[in-house]
Amino acid sequence: MRRDKLIIAILVVPIAVSSFTASVDREGWKYLFNGKDLHGWDTWIGPPLDDAGKKLSETPVGLNNDPNHVFTIVKDQGENVIRVSGENWGGISTKKEYQDFHLQLLFKWGSLTWGQKKNKKRDSGLLYFAVGPHGADYGAWMRSQEFQIQEGDCGDYWGVAGAIEDVPAIKKSDSEYVYNPAGQIYNFSATSKTGRHCIKRGDAEKPSGEWNVLDLYCHGDTSVHVINGKVMMVLYHSQQSDNGKMSPLNRGKLQIQSEGAEVFYKQIRIRSVNAIPAEFLK
Repeated sequence: MRRDKLIIAILVVPIAVSSFTASVDREGWKYLFNGKDLHGWDTWIGPPLDDAGKKLSETPVGLNNDPNHVFTIVKDQGENVIRVSGENWGGISTKKEYQDFHLQLLFKWGSLTWGQKKNKKRDSGLLYFAVGPHGADYGAWMRSQEFQIQEGDCGDYWGVAGAIEDVPAIKKSDSEYVYNPAGQIYNFSATSKTGRHCIKRGDAEKPSGEWNVLDLYCHGDTSVHVINGKVMMVLYHSQQSDNGKMSPLNRGKLQIQSEGAEVFYKQIRIRSVNAIPAEFLK
């Protein structure tokens, strides 16, 4: 792991890159959810699935076509929030791409579950550095790095549709690797022996129905998953593979998943950073 490349200071800087063109507040935050509608976002709905998760068709519902109202704005204690019903697999994605940022949002679970997720752990996810076509993964999601949002598993990592990360971890079994900053560096991808999933260390999720704060820090090819102020995982060397050819993956859209469970989001905001906070890299 190229630890010598890590920068161990943080400075919030004025927004300068072209992806951060909207007005920002005094702390440099740009709000990606305007509190009224999904302006600035696209919706994507994948192919219909049966209760076992098998595709009933290879044809997706598609872009900005949401007949079942999977993505809506609803009131929660007088505040407008984004409701993701989970009825169909898909997501909402920013129209713009971002890099070198601190993203923060709040989420909480609803009560509904659907299909193969019925009466199971409620599931969603924040996909970052999302690039390429919609529906690259199971017809539902773009190539991306996933910050898992799932009951009891918030902060896990999944590589989506060709995305790759290096993560220090402890091997628990042939299929389970748990993040540990003192662990061996493993390469996680759909084609590696370790697979594409790394389990976060510890737990900081609040009980179902309470709002959780998610923070994602990305700078260069390093990212940090944080839940309610606690570091769940640090990931290095974000890359992607196309027919065996490796290239950096350090810029892309943000996508919030619909994956069989009702979940609510609010206060989605982003700001540019020139480094990862030093305390998160210890």
